[in-house]
Amino acid sequence: MDTSTESLSAAAKGQRSGAGVPESKSGSVGSAASQTAPSAGSSSTGNAASSTPASSSASSRKALSAKYLSVWHKDHWFWPYLKQNRGLLALIFFLGTLTFVCAAGLMFTSGFLISRSARRPFNIFVVYVPIVLTRAFGIGRPVFKYLERTRSHDWVLKVVSKLRVQLYRTLSKDASFLSEHERTGTVLSVLADDLDHLENFYLRTIFPTVVAYIMWVVVTIAVGVFSWSSSLLLFLLFALILVLLPLMSLVFSDGHYALEKAQQQDEYTQVTESYLGLSDWVITHRGQEFAGTGSSQFGRIMDSQVEQKRFERWRNFAIQMIFALMAVVLIVGGQLFMTSSDSIADYAAAVVLSLFPLIDCFIVVAQAFAEVPLYTDSLNHLNGLSERVESRQAAPVEQVKFQGPLESIDFQHVSFAYGPGQPTLLSDFNLHVAAGQKVALLGPSGEGKTTILQLLLGDLRPEQGQILVNGQPIAALQDERPQLFGYLNQQPFLFNTTIASNIRLGSPGASDEQIWQALEAVQMADAVRALPLGLDTPVEEGGARFSGGQRQRLALARIVLKDTPIVLLDEPTIGLDPVTERELMEMIVKATAGRTLLWVTHHLQGLEDADQVIFLEDGHIAMQGNPAQLYRDNSRFRQLYQLDVGDLNPA
Repeated sequence: MDTSTESLSAAAKGQRSGAGVPESKSGSVGSAASQTAPSAGSSSTGNAASSTPASSSASSRKALSAKYLSVWHKDHWFWPYLKQNRGLLALIFFLGTLTFVCAAGLMFTSGFLISRSARRPFNIFVVYVPIVLTRAFGIGRPVFKYLERTRSHDWVLKVVSKLRVQLYRTLSKDASFLSEHERTGTVLSVLADDLDHLENFYLRTIFPTVVAYIMWVVVTIAVGVFSWSSSLLLFLLFALILVLLPLMSLVFSDGHYALEKAQQQDEYTQVTESYLGLSDWVITHRGQEFAGTGSSQFGRIMDSQVEQKRFERWRNFAIQMIFALMAVVLIVGGQLFMTSSDSIADYAAAVVLSLFPLIDCFIVVAQAFAEVPLYTDSLNHLNGLSERVESRQAAPVEQVKFQGPLESIDFQHVSFAYGPGQPTLLSDFNLHVAAGQKVALLGPSGEGKTTILQLLLGDLRPEQGQILVNGQPIAALQDERPQLFGYLNQQPFLFNTTIASNIRLGSPGASDEQIWQALEAVQMADAVRALPLGLDTPVEEGGARFSGGQRQRLALARIVLKDTPIVLLDEPTIGLDPVTERELMEMIVKATAGRTLLWVTHHLQGLEDADQVIFLEDGHIAMQGNPAQLYRDNSRFRQLYQLDVGDLNPA
């Protein structure tokens, strides 16, 4: 345990420092690793017994319970749905309890019926009531079970569906910077595991535990009506099954689940990163190393699961032995106290048989407690994710209606840095863009060109100054953002669906005719018509069916179809050859005619159609103006242009 924990901590630290990611990006792995740290610390004492969670002290168990209660109390993902549906849940618990009452009642009346019939009653009516009750309980058990299952699963599936929508809305708040703020493994773990875990949280933990405790109370009261001493004895024996063993399972599984989750998330991150760089593995002839990615984490996970399975087998054996002891006690007690008369003796077998349905009801509680760390960890991840996303959100601003048509865009004395201690990207930046103008943003890498687009979109808020659209603050126009902006980033994503579906992303209600018009505008209509399935042609994953220039054109078709007054392009020609780049820019200018266009570029070539060129340097505008005028009057701009076009010997 000590070795694996140290390896995990070292791996987590190595990934944080090596990848250069913020601390928040490794929050889930870090928290999971920190949960395993006490186990590592205790194992270093050399006492083998102290290294096992089952031997934890009462104070540690109390701290453990406090930790889980704190997580559940702060949860705003799953527990609110429990509170909202208290009535329905009470009905489901009642149906579950009736299922086991009918099962116990069926065994009880069957035992009584067999015993009474064995004494050859003189009349069938003597056993008529037990016969009717046997039929009633036999029919009631599957009926109540069916009703409980349909109601509970329907509710759980609806809740999980809502949770997926809630997760999407949470991630969408930070969509522009999600890959920077969160590790890929963290997001994949939430999507692939945590939501599914919450589905099982109710079905495998909450429901069986609540029903078992209700049955514990029912059985104790029912037996107490006839004998309080027997009731007390059964209560104590059931307490071993429903309290002591579940708590032992919880303590044992806590460290194991924390280790497994941390290793699994680390495995997700490594495998995903390696897969994304698969071509580099092949080029460097290191395919064998790629095949072994995540194997050490997988081995540790399997070792931990083997230990848990071994513990579960012994725990379930102990529960069955307790029930066996209870059955022996009831048989012996029946012989001693229930044979004084024939009428009482008929109940001896009934009492013993009614015990056995409770095994199915009670034995699952210990395993339900053992899975609590898993579900709590998932709640921690979801709550931590939402808290991190919310902490990065700016204070809400009262929204207003956009007063169109578009007239102007203004940056007034805008200053911006990404955080305290970070370099200032923009300092007292001023820019006026009239409606319909086409503005090119140039400058060295890291000078804040993309930042200007993100500020205009409202993804970022300036530290000083304001950004206005028609004199209205952009922060107050976020509800109007879909109707104001069309945005194409450096690597637009094409979904693995049809061409039509990808283009309709900009306007879901668009007709096929409108899509063809958009394709005509981006000069892709002929290429799509040449495909056997036309608009229904799958683009394959990431648009792999098309070339880089074609992918850019399809993504631009979304913006053309959307028909927004402002179009923002972040290096739309990156990675293209000069000829394709020039053709694409000419097509973009033509397709966005009549609209306001701001685009980021590193090339001065192809700026002939720009109304303004903004050259950024050290957070300020170093050059600004019409490209033809700048070329004529500004020697530096002319020199940069000649270098860009490859003219090394200017006249």
